[in-house]
Amino acid sequence: MTAVPEKAKAAALPSVDRALAHPVVAELVATYGHQETVAALRRVLGEARDALRDENAAIPGIETIAGACRQRVLARARPSQRRVFNLTGTVLHTNLGRAVLPQEAVDAVLDVMAYPSNLEFEVEKGSRGERDAHVEQLICELTGAEAACVVNNNAGAVLLLLNTFAEGKEVIVSRGELIEIGGAFRIPDIMRRANCRLVEVGTTNRTHPKDYEAAIGESTALIMRVHASNYAIQGFTAAVPERTLMDIAHKRKIPFVIDLGAGTLVDLERYGLPHEPTPREAINSGGDLVSFSGDKLLGGPQCGIIVGHDDLIKPINKNPLKRALRLDKVRLAALEAVLRLYRDPDTLPQKLPTLRLLTRRKDDIRALAQRLLPTVTTRLAGVAEVSIGECKSQIGSGSLPVELLDSASLVLSPVKGQGKRPSGADIDRLAAAFRALPVPVIGRVHEGALHFDLRCLEDEAGFVAQLSELAL
Repeated sequence: MTAVPEKAKAAALPSVDRALAHPVVAELVATYGHQETVAALRRVLGEARDALRDENAAIPGIETIAGACRQRVLARARPSQRRVFNLTGTVLHTNLGRAVLPQEAVDAVLDVMAYPSNLEFEVEKGSRGERDAHVEQLICELTGAEAACVVNNNAGAVLLLLNTFAEGKEVIVSRGELIEIGGAFRIPDIMRRANCRLVEVGTTNRTHPKDYEAAIGESTALIMRVHASNYAIQGFTAAVPERTLMDIAHKRKIPFVIDLGAGTLVDLERYGLPHEPTPREAINSGGDLVSFSGDKLLGGPQCGIIVGHDDLIKPINKNPLKRALRLDKVRLAALEAVLRLYRDPDTLPQKLPTLRLLTRRKDDIRALAQRLLPTVTTRLAGVAEVSIGECKSQIGSGSLPVELLDSASLVLSPVKGQGKRPSGADIDRLAAAFRALPVPVIGRVHEGALHFDLRCLEDEAGFVAQLSELAL
């Protein structure tokens, strides 16, 4: 049989005009535009011509070309940031967006996004207003502070606080509190960017009042306590009580500031969780200024909150950096909606997703695993064995780092025929297949298996519905 010449094969490919007339491609034009569709079509046809250099290659038909064009257009149209199923076992996962917002916050955000808002306008007075005023009263009510301000995140809050009061001066911090948070971002780095000098006192595990007293000099601007929100030092330790630090600072007329990191506005013990210091407790223990995050245990949008004495908040608001770090109308609307939920602590575990997920009962999670087991087992037949496992969830984002929550998981163990053991590549392929779903499923690879901790799975129907699209 005589081979068909490459040029003849290429000539047999459908033309751009013919492909545009295909119903699938025509629908793409109607939805995504002529320019985008034609560009994708030309790339598909170009790749097809290149493939025809192989004399054994078959000429793709119009259906194949149209389908490839559709895949390419849809891939380009897919948002870069999109929803995923967080089955990692980390509730507040920094890489997966931390706190999930309640519906009240989503509704508030949509409202101010779609229409003009009174962001910096006092409707009653008909005059210019301050954007922080939308949340300041609520924050003060919930923390007991005299005044408050908000910025883009807690690192920004600490930077702003330090720059306002300690630029060109010294800040005293215990060596045991020189934390590093995600992305290798360290307290000493923030100090340098704020143009102040760090003075380390004590040792990693023990710091005493005399250490602080000996370090105070003419250039001392602040004494700072950094809460160990993302690590724990145990054993032979000593730390100076906050009330004592306040006395030491005030004796020399120096503000005492506390960086709480993952601050929560309620006593978590009320809901059966470990205790985490609250801003109210920090203020009552002597903090003149207290900073904390909004998107960790608080369960709100990314932001940093500073609370404290009114005469200290005012200069912070006047710092030019405040404008650079301020919140936009979207996050302010979300934060206000979340803060309002805290006025009713009894319904908070139902309405606030972060608290709802953290307080989810192990028995309920295991029941979910038992419901999912038959469906997942059937779908992965011959590819992976599926079982229910006991596991521990972590809170995440540096919050209560040594505390773990009892949970249950689906354990997916790849199988190989003829007595062969599955390899790491088999597990990676299985994990990649789940990540390639319309709503990517993100699990955790551990001890030769893919683990799906179900603590954060609330959309059970959505998870099951897309299993048929697994490419195995």
